[in-house]
Amino acid sequence: MRDVREALMVARNSDGKLVRRPLSPHVQVHRWPLSMALSIAHRISGVGLGIGTLLMTGWLASAASSEDGFEKYQRFLGSAFGILLLFGWTAALVYHLMSGTRHLWMDLGRGFDAKDYENSGLAVLVGTGGLTVLIWLVGLIVW
Repeated sequence: MRDVREALMVARNSDGKLVRRPLSPHVQVHRWPLSMALSIAHRISGVGLGIGTLLMTGWLASAASSEDGFEKYQRFLGSAFGILLLFGWTAALVYHLMSGTRHLWMDLGRGFDAKDYENSGLAVLVGTGGLTVLIWLVGLIVW
């Protein structure tokens, strides 16, 4: 054996005979499937929903505590950073809802064909973007 890599390639099978282990493919060789990215995004959006809910709970608590505290909180939420946080919270809420609905559909045993699987993932992304923008446009018109 020439080096450590060569030594790591050698193993024994169930008969005790020396065999070469197969090389596992490197991570960079594979592309991320859409379903994997959506699954990770679903988990991240769940964390974002928790943080956004704390933000909104703080807003309600400030409204209940004092007028001055509420004005400060309103000023923060009305800033560019506050609006960005609220937009992100809305996007996380819509994404989590649509992705969860997709999972419920798959729990019924539907949508597992490769084409349906890919299309439902794309529908979640497009629907999230469109519905988030629609919610904000309606909010701006009503407000």
